[in-house]
Amino acid sequence: MKLVLVGGGGFRVPQVVEAVGAADAAVRVDEVHLHDVSPERLAVVRSVLDQLAPRLAHPPRITAGTDLDEALRGADFVFSAMRIGGTAGRVLDERVALDLGVLGQETVGPGGLSYALRTLPHARHLAERVRAMAPEAWVISFTNPAGIVTEAMRAVLGERVVGICDTPIGLVRKAVRAVGARPDADVAFDYAGLNHLGWLRSLRVDGVERLPSLLADDAALDGVEEARLLGAEWVRAVGALPNEYLYYYSYPREATAKLRAAAQTRGQVLDAQQGDFYARVTAHPERALATWESVHAAREAGYMAESRAEDDERRAEDVQGGGYQRVALDLMAALVTGRRATMVLDVANAGVLPGLPDDAVVEVPCTVDADGVHPHAVAPLTGDMLGLVQQVKASEQLLLEASATRSRELAWRAFAAHPLVDSVAVARQLLDGYREALPEVGRALD
Repeated sequence: MKLVLVGGGGFRVPQVVEAVGAADAAVRVDEVHLHDVSPERLAVVRSVLDQLAPRLAHPPRITAGTDLDEALRGADFVFSAMRIGGTAGRVLDERVALDLGVLGQETVGPGGLSYALRTLPHARHLAERVRAMAPEAWVISFTNPAGIVTEAMRAVLGERVVGICDTPIGLVRKAVRAVGARPDADVAFDYAGLNHLGWLRSLRVDGVERLPSLLADDAALDGVEEARLLGAEWVRAVGALPNEYLYYYSYPREATAKLRAAAQTRGQVLDAQQGDFYARVTAHPERALATWESVHAAREAGYMAESRAEDDERRAEDVQGGGYQRVALDLMAALVTGRRATMVLDVANAGVLPGLPDDAVVEVPCTVDADGVHPHAVAPLTGDMLGLVQQVKASEQLLLEASATRSRELAWRAFAAHPLVDSVAVARQLLDGYREALPEVGRALD
C-alpha cells in the first residue's frame, strides 16, 4: 500500500511515519512518499526518518520528490498536510490581526481566514490532481483550517476526502479517564460542531450518562485540560465540555490582550524553532533525530500557552492519545480492514445538524468501515451554540465563494461576518493588511 504525504518536508512528518511503522499499526504501509515543493526540507526530513527507521517494527520504504503527479501515481491514501506560506505566513496571520487589536490565531478568526485564502487554490489543485492520477485514493486532510479546506476539496472529490483533527477525540478520552471508566468499558458520546468549534454534550459509559456528574465534580474536571482552560464554572453553565479552541470565542478579550503583550506570538516561536531545526540538521545531519526530538518536545510544551495561567503547565495526560497521526491511521485502518471504528471527523452535513446547509462540512462522530464514513445522528444544536456555529459557517462559506470567484467584496464580507471581528471597517483593514503582507492572499483575489 502506498501512502503519499503532501507537505512531506513538514516538521511533524516523523510522527506520521512513526505511527505507520509501529508494531501495533493496524495496517501495513509498504511505501511512504514525501511530496514537497522544497527539496531542502525533504532532505532534512529524510535524515530524521533514516535515523528513526531502526526503531520501527515495520519501517516503510521512504521515497520523496517535488513532482505532484508522480507522487500521486498509484496512491492508495493521500495525507494532505500542506502549509502554504510556511510558519512565516502564520506569523503574519497572527500579527496583522493583533496590530489591529483583533485576535490573531492560526485557525480561529481572521488569521484562519487569511490562511484559508492562500491555501484554497492549492487544495483545489491537489483535489483535481488526485481525481486525475489516483481517483480511487482516499484523501485525509490535516490541512488547516480543516473545515474550510475539506469543504473546498469535497466539491471536487466528494466523500473520498475527509478532514481530521485530534482535539475532539482527545477531549472524549480525557473525559473518559476523568470519570474513572474501565479500559474495556462501553463508551458512547455525543459531540457536534465545526472544526475547532464543538462541544461534548453526552458521555455514556456502560449505558450510564456520566457527563452531569463529571461537570459537578471539581476534582474530576481538573483532569480535563479543556475544563481548566475555560473554567469549571463556565463549563457547568454551558452544560457541556467545549473543544479547547472555544477558549478564543469565550475569552477573546483576554486572549487578545495576552497575545499582544507577549514578547512573541506562537507563530514567531514556531518559526524560530523550526527554522533553527532545519538549519541545525542541514549542518549536522548525523544528529537529525535527536535534534527533531528536542524541538518537538519544546513545541508540545508551548501549545496554546496563551490560554493557560502562568502556573498551569501542560500535563502528561493532556497530550496522551496519539495526536492527529493516530486519528489518520485509525481512519485508514477502518477503511482498509473493515473493522468498524468510531471517531470524530469533518464530513458533509447532509442533514445531520439542522440549521446548516447540507454541503457544509461539520465535525461529528462517525462510524468508519470498508463501505466508507457514516456520520451518526446527533442531538440538534440549539440556542447560543447553534447561533455561534451558524455565524462561523456563514463566514467560512462566504470565504469559499470569495476564493472561487476571486471576489474581494465577498472576502470582505467573510471577515466582517466572523464573530471575532467587531467592525466592518476593521474587516476591510484586515483584508487589505493580509493582501499587502502575504502575496499568496493577494494573488488569490486578483
